[in-house]
Amino acid sequence: MARASSRNVDTSIPREAALRLLRSAPKLGIKPGTLATLAAQLVAERRKPWLSTRRRSLQSIMAFDVFDKQLVLRRPRFSSFFTNHVASAMHRYWAAGHPDDYDQLNLGADWMDKYRDEVPWAMGRADQMIGRLAAFADANPGYEIWIASSMGQGPTFAQPLETQLYLDDLPTFMRAVGSVPAGEWSERPAMLPQRNLRVEPGYAGAFEAALQQITVAGQPLSFRRAQDGFFSTDWGQSNLHDVPDAVRVAGKPVAPDSLGLRVVEIEDRSDTTAYHLPQGVFAIYDPRARAPQPTGRPDMSVLQIAPAILATLGVPVPDYMQGTSELAETSA
Repeated sequence: MARASSRNVDTSIPREAALRLLRSAPKLGIKPGTLATLAAQLVAERRKPWLSTRRRSLQSIMAFDVFDKQLVLRRPRFSSFFTNHVASAMHRYWAAGHPDDYDQLNLGADWMDKYRDEVPWAMGRADQMIGRLAAFADANPGYEIWIASSMGQGPTFAQPLETQLYLDDLPTFMRAVGSVPAGEWSERPAMLPQRNLRVEPGYAGAFEAALQQITVAGQPLSFRRAQDGFFSTDWGQSNLHDVPDAVRVAGKPVAPDSLGLRVVEIEDRSDTTAYHLPQGVFAIYDPRARAPQPTGRPDMSVLQIAPAILATLGVPVPDYMQGTSELAETSA
C-alpha cells in the first residue's frame, strides 16, 4: 500500500488474504458490524461503482476495531490512534459539498451529485469512533479523550483531474537515463506519484545531471537529492493526455513509455479541491469535568500539546520543547 497510488482505489479482492482476514477477525477485534459494513459496501459498489472511493475510509474503520480491542484489554495510561480518512475525503470532495466556496467550478453537475455526500459520510465514521472512545472514558474513571487535527482544510481549485503522469517502470527509466549502471541503484519506498531511489554515491552527480535534463509540460522535473545518493522524484503531472511532446530530455521530445512513464486515468476525476490550513481543532473530553466550561474557541499553539501530555502523565517536559504544560493544568 505504501508504494501504490492514492488516487485510484484498487477494487480487486485477494481471495486468500480476504479469507485469512475473516478467520482472524474475532481475534483481531474486528466487529461483526464492521464486517457487515464491508459486505454492504461491496453490494453498493455493484450499483454505484464510484462508491469504491469509500474503501479508503473502511481501512480506518477496521483499524479502529483492532485499536479498540487492545485499548479495552490492556488499558494503557496513554494510547493514540491516527486516521486520515476525513482529510482524504475533504481533499477530494470538498467542492461537491461546498460549491459556494469557489469562484469558478468546473467539475460538472454529475460529479457534484456523485460525491456530495462523501465528506459527511467520512465525518460520520469519525463520529462513531469518537462515540466509542467517549463510552470507554465514561466507563473507566481517570481516562480523558484528546482529539487533535494537525491542521485544518479549506477550498483551493475546483477543476477536473483527468489523468496523471506516473513513473510506472523504474528499471526502464534508469536504463533510458543511462547514467547509473544496473546493480548500482535500488528503489526506496514512496507513494505514487512520487518515486524514490538510492544510487551509489559515485554515480549521484551524474544521475542528478541527467534528471536536470528532463522537463514535463515545459517545467523542469522536480526532485530532491539527499545524502548517500538518495533521490526523491516528483511525478503526477496533470492532464497531459492531450498534450503532445509533453516529456522532453535535453529539449528533445520523447515518448513517455520510452522512459517508463505512463499517463494514468483518474477514476473519480477529482483533483485536490481542498488543502491544508494552519488552523486545526483541539478538543478534550474529561468525564470528570462536570462544571460548566468556558465558551468560545481560544487560540493555542500546537506546541503546547506534547508538553501537556507529558505533564498529565507525570513525565518531565524536556527543555527542547518550546511549549508549556499550562494546557494540562487547565484541563485537570
